[in-house]
Amino acid sequence: MALIRWAALATAFALTGCASVINETTHPMRVETKASTGELVSGAECKLTNDYGTVSGKSGDTIQVRRSGKDLDITCAHPSNPNATARAISRANSGMWGNIIIGGGIGAIIDHNKGTAYTYPTWVQLVFGKSLVFDRSAEKDGQPTPSTETGTTVAAAAPATAASAAIVK
Repeated sequence: MALIRWAALATAFALTGCASVINETTHPMRVETKASTGELVSGAECKLTNDYGTVSGKSGDTIQVRRSGKDLDITCAHPSNPNATARAISRANSGMWGNIIIGGGIGAIIDHNKGTAYTYPTWVQLVFGKSLVFDRSAEKDGQPTPSTETGTTVAAAAPATAASAAIVK
C-alpha cells in the first residue's frame, strides 16, 4: 500500500514539474548603474527584455523579471550619461536538475517551456558607456555578479585623416 502511495506521489510530482513547484515564473533582480568613475548612480530608466517581453524599472531598485531559457537584455538610460547595456545569461536552476535526477522528463519539459527552470543573476551593476555580460554561474551570495565587457555603447569618433580634412576645405 505504501509503495502505491509513493508511486502516485512521485508521478504527480514529476508531472507538475519540479521547478514549477519550487520557483515562480518571475524572480527579483537588483539592477544598479555606475558612472565610469565607479560611483553608483540611482534613478536611471532601465528596460529588461527577453522572449516574454519587457519590464521597466529604475536603477537602484529590485525588478521582478520573467524567467526564461533565453538571455535577458538590459538597457539603462540617464540624462547625463551615455546608455549602459548588458546581457544577463540565463542558466538552468536546481529545479531543472531535480527533474532530471528524479526522472521527471515531462516535468523538465514543462519547466523549460514555462521558463521556471531558469534563473538570471540576482544582482547586476551596469556601467554607463559600456556593454557588459553577466553570467549567473559567476554569482556569489551577497555580492554583485562579476561582469565581462563586450564593448562600449558610445561610438568613438573616427580620427580625421589628411584626405578627409582636404575634402572639408
